[in-house]
Amino acid sequence: MGYYLADEIYPNWSTFVKTISRLLGAKRKYFASKQESAIKDVERAFRVLQSRFAIVREPVRYWDEEMLANIMKVCIIMYNMIIEDEGAMNLGFDHERKVNSFISVSHGEIPELHVFLQTHNRIRNRATSSQLQEDLVEHLWEQYGNE
Repeated sequence: MGYYLADEIYPNWSTFVKTISRLLGAKRKYFASKQESAIKDVERAFRVLQSRFAIVREPVRYWDEEMLANIMKVCIIMYNMIIEDEGAMNLGFDHERKVNSFISVSHGEIPELHVFLQTHNRIRNRATSSQLQEDLVEHLWEQYGNE
């Protein structure tokens, strides 16, 4: 299962690694500073993609991981191509209207209810969430904390 860097507004689930509120010790301070920096970078980049591509703004609950990765890669590549092209000429392309007209949503198969519920319960496990955060603090400190 993957995880996401998050702030205090998110629940204590095993898929969210939240900012540490009590910064006791150098390891935790180091982790918090690196996490907050990464969150800001990701949020800034995501806002740019959302402003350009409607598909990035839409809900993706039932899309598979590979499809989501491909969508994000394509949007990043297209964004970089647009930036390069805008330097040469501006054609006045209404990307909002054009992109929305080509979107078709396909949700594929929905997993069986019991599989969904098992996964949901694993995600909501608070003990796993706390352990993941502690493991990441230790890993980050071992890898980069002494620099």
